[in-house]
Amino acid sequence: MFTLLAPLLALVLFLLAPTTAAAQAGNAQAGKTLWEGPATQCRNCHGTNGEGAFGPDLAGRRLTVPQFRRAVRQPWGIMPAFVESQVSDREIADLVAYFDGLPAVAQPGPWRFTVPAGAPRGLEVALSTVGCAQCHGPTLNGPRQNMGAINADFEWVKRMVYDHAKIMPAHWKTLGEEPAVRVRMGTYSPARLPESLVQEVWTYARDLGYRPLIASQLSAGVAAASGVTYSLTVQNSGLPNRGLTAEDLTVNLVVPAGANVVSTTGSGYQGVRADAGLKANVAVWQLGKLAPKDRQTYSLTLSRAGTAADNVRGVVRWAKPVVKTGPSDEANIAPAPLTTATQ
Repeated sequence: MFTLLAPLLALVLFLLAPTTAAAQAGNAQAGKTLWEGPATQCRNCHGTNGEGAFGPDLAGRRLTVPQFRRAVRQPWGIMPAFVESQVSDREIADLVAYFDGLPAVAQPGPWRFTVPAGAPRGLEVALSTVGCAQCHGPTLNGPRQNMGAINADFEWVKRMVYDHAKIMPAHWKTLGEEPAVRVRMGTYSPARLPESLVQEVWTYARDLGYRPLIASQLSAGVAAASGVTYSLTVQNSGLPNRGLTAEDLTVNLVVPAGANVVSTTGSGYQGVRADAGLKANVAVWQLGKLAPKDRQTYSLTLSRAGTAADNVRGVVRWAKPVVKTGPSDEANIAPAPLTTATQ
């Protein structure tokens, strides 16, 4: 019987072989788009073009899809692991195709952030031992916001580090947020990232000061006879009765060069002044405090719309809680969409 089936089995395997190869063949352009886009942050460790930095080089390494997938799903060393919902097998194949088309490098590139002289132990660990600050930055602004949103303890931090792919979506759900991106941070292994090192980083973040989770949404301009109106919502997205309250806030929206303020809405308007940080004239509102789930709305009507080179954008600053990263804390207001509707 086996003798009769052998030719048929050989034919089936022959027909399947191209299909399997095709399934593993990635799209280099899709890989480039993924690598350079907001869906992943791998380039912060592996270099802008995969040339290597804190993490090893990938460009021109000629890794196979199974090898690359193994490194992503079950990595060696300190690198966190990424599940299918974060980076799919299809995307892994695309990344392999992209890196196969790049030249190999003789030397890796520089780290995104280096360890400053006299750095606290927690910052040294975050930058050079674990590498978490290569993505989050030396002041860990994002993590400190998420900690401040619920006034997190160390047990929560451990769960976030060791089971991130599950805990981060649960955190968003607790806060009632709809994330704009997938979960981008991987999950660390307790065997390779000891709890003592996590404690060092958490102590450093706590010493800098937790931050209230201040979010904003700036609309596209709406054109009418009176001018172009932009609407802004500022919200404290923290958890009621647990998250931090921001106090002594200023809301600042850039007035593009050549534009005049026609009118505004929202209490606490202070007029227009020069802002050194934004390097522009800004319309300013003052606000006493913003507790978790509180929100404020504002509008700014200008004589003309912003442009790609000089768009309406801004920053929210607050004096309390006091942090060690500067005289005030702040959250950026992303530029308004350039599409302008007609009223």
